Amino acid sequence: SAAHEPEPFRSFDSPAPAGTSPRSRAPAQPDGERPLAKPPVRKLAKDLGIDLAAVVPTGDGGIVTREDVHAAAAAAIAPAPVAVAPAPAAAEAPVAVPVPQAVEASARETRIPVKGVRKVTAQAMVNSAFTAPHVTEFITLDVTRTMKLVQELKEDPDLQGLRINPLLLIAKAVLVAIRRNPDVNASWDEAAQEIVLKHYVNLGIAAATPRGLIVPNIKDAHAKTLGELSTALSGLVATARDGKTSPADMQNGTITITNVGVFGVDTGTPILNPGESAILAVGAIKLQPWVHKGKVKARQVTTLALSFDHRLIDGELGSRFLADIAAVLEHPRRLITWS
Repeated sequence: SAAHEPEPFRSFDSPAPAGTSPRSRAPAQPDGERPLAKPPVRKLAKDLGIDLAAVVPTGDGGIVTREDVHAAAAAAIAPAPVAVAPAPAAAEAPVAVPVPQAVEASARETRIPVKGVRKVTAQAMVNSAFTAPHVTEFITLDVTRTMKLVQELKEDPDLQGLRINPLLLIAKAVLVAIRRNPDVNASWDEAAQEIVLKHYVNLGIAAATPRGLIVPNIKDAHAKTLGELSTALSGLVATARDGKTSPADMQNGTITITNVGVFGVDTGTPILNPGESAILAVGAIKLQPWVHKGKVKARQVTTLALSFDHRLIDGELGSRFLADIAAVLEHPRRLITWS
């Protein structure tokens, strides 16, 4: 069954920004002049340890926006190469992520300084967890047909040279489900007290680096063909592996996929990437007994977990969205009929 397990791509429940950008090197405000920003933005900057005077404002009238603060936080951290990129052999074990240099306090304990990407990650996740009311739903499903389709697509002459793996079809299933449930693709504007519906999908893929977690996203993923999506995924991985993921690559995401299955984990309760509406965790795909056509057979089975912001997505919408993702992966012909 190892041949049917998903190709490993290192990922986690939540991201941490990385990279450098001119935005973080803004000239300081004149003496005595207080940067213009709304109270929620000031709180966000305080939580992330960002000096508003060093942030380039892009809002009307020179107001610092939430996006400006997130960009400054991302730009403050230089990117590092990812520990593991997707490998052709799905059965290969993932390589452990290096642990930061520890400071020995005594023979009975070890203290590790929290700084850089890890510090920004912790602050961003606390902000997300205590700002957005999280709800997580789960579904276990038979993905045998999807795994067979992966093998068939690998042999398709029109797709030669492209990386075809389970992640590609999972990403496509998410995009199809968003098309059927467009209201899930939204964000919450705290300052304006408005829901902002997005008419584009910037699809994030959570990835681990030795210095922390990042979530680069594929811009306008909804408009890409299967081949274009495959190329974009491969480019995202290669860029992260080379340590060249820029702040722009991690900004303006709308929804994220994270794979905990590479560690053999069945499921989890992922925390939202700040500013996004939902995050899908993909568990390990395993050969398991399953009732198929009235008989117990060995089938490829996995569990999906969807966390979403309950201010934006109610239980009915979240359930329909998750059920649609599962329906596509159980019967991948719906990639065509529902598109």
